[in-house]
Amino acid sequence: MYGSTVEIATMKSLFCAAAIAALLASGAPLHAAPGLPSTQVAWLPAAADADIDRAFARARAEKKPVLLYWGATWCPPCNQLKATLFNRQDFAAQSRSFVAVHVDGDRPGAQKLGKRFQVTGYPTMVLFSPDGTEITRLPGEVDAPQVMQLLQLGLSGGRPVKAVLADARAGQPLSANEWRLLAFYAWETGDQRMVPRTELPGLLAQLAVASPPADSETTTRLWLKALAASDEGQGLKADYGLRQRVMRVLVDPAQSRLHMDVLSNGARDIVRTLSDDDSADRAPLVASYEAALKRLEGDATLSRADRLGALVARIELARLGQPKDSVQPQLPEALLQDVREHVARADREITDGYERMAVITGAGYTLGHAGLWTESDALLKANLQKTSSPYYLMSQLAGNARKLGRKDEALRWYEQAFTKSEGPATRLQWGASYLSALVDLAPQGAPRIEKAASQLLAEASRDAGAFDGRSLRSLQRMGSKLSSWNADGKQAATLKRLQAQLGGVCAKVEAAEGRKAACQALLKPAAKA
Repeated sequence: MYGSTVEIATMKSLFCAAAIAALLASGAPLHAAPGLPSTQVAWLPAAADADIDRAFARARAEKKPVLLYWGATWCPPCNQLKATLFNRQDFAAQSRSFVAVHVDGDRPGAQKLGKRFQVTGYPTMVLFSPDGTEITRLPGEVDAPQVMQLLQLGLSGGRPVKAVLADARAGQPLSANEWRLLAFYAWETGDQRMVPRTELPGLLAQLAVASPPADSETTTRLWLKALAASDEGQGLKADYGLRQRVMRVLVDPAQSRLHMDVLSNGARDIVRTLSDDDSADRAPLVASYEAALKRLEGDATLSRADRLGALVARIELARLGQPKDSVQPQLPEALLQDVREHVARADREITDGYERMAVITGAGYTLGHAGLWTESDALLKANLQKTSSPYYLMSQLAGNARKLGRKDEALRWYEQAFTKSEGPATRLQWGASYLSALVDLAPQGAPRIEKAASQLLAEASRDAGAFDGRSLRSLQRMGSKLSSWNADGKQAATLKRLQAQLGGVCAKVEAAEGRKAACQALLKPAAKA
């Protein structure tokens, strides 16, 4: 999920279920109309409660569920969904069974809707019953046949996931389909609504133990998810049986392909949970893991983003035992060559705009993570003119320069990214990142910091959704950064001027749902020297 402008997660892809594979089209990829995720689905754009109410009224009248997709134009995983799922004929055919609602995070009122539905990260897909009860959240990190299969389970009268989880925890019997929904639930996108994140590894392990032994796929996935959620070995304590289960998955091409998303995205945490740094178990585990990831990287049935994800996981494993924040890791030359060739091939072969946005951002990150910073910069700069959201690549260039200690260059890229960013929520997010970088890298530049903060407040005053959802969190990040900058009271005069400007902004903010109070709390009183 994309929560910040510089976070580059492993790119994810989706595919469709065998049950409706006959509907697949073999023609050229479809492109979305401006503002919509795809052309052959009757998306209802929503930016206000009234839009949502109309969508659910239609759903009740037609006795159909509602699929809500929450995304943003710049978000790489969102573009991956557009390139691999939303543009396919089988998804279009299935969409006749539900009311498709699209919420673009930069539309007026969208952040308020995000708060209503407890969605925070892009992308999020939520399936609702016609009466508005949430059935499940669909994962964006698995391949599309699995997503479509899960969607079909939900469409066939599935119970709300909260009720299913409550029964599972109470030891009540569940159907095989309900166990599958739990195993594939998008736990990472729920804003801790199902369970606090610190409790997630234990919950997933509890579910794995309780799952039916005959359903090895579900049980294995729950264990893998539990291991991946264990935060570098700080959650579960693995035993011999669990290590052997994972080893069986790694050496079995079909099993590793089935669970490729968890294996790639959770490689570091899975290995660190299953083996101590100096244990005899580490080397054979890493060797089997590396072999499985190389198979996935070369699997032409996977999307380029998923293959790239497997390559990133190989880098993660090669970096084990080295400082996590090292900018010049020591990696095998053969792996570096694989990275260069993989990225060059993707850059050369991609023709779809959505796929390029999804993959090139990940490729830039991959090069940097391997210590190939010059190549990363060159790739990102070469693609600035090839993407509809160049400000995202500019943020990556800023992050590259910052990690290498090139402060002035980093600030130039952060500023350009903010200047070029589009959409009210995006501009507040990118602006907060620029201001944070100014405070961190050039704290002595008070006029520049004040100018950036003043511009953010001015833009917030023109945005009715500035004090909802992600936009509010961006402004709170700005306020927190300014407060820490003034911890010694030396910037009191600057803070006083900004507080006066903020007072004018807050005077126009409605009090409903705590918006005015949130506005007033943004800038704490200037500390006394």
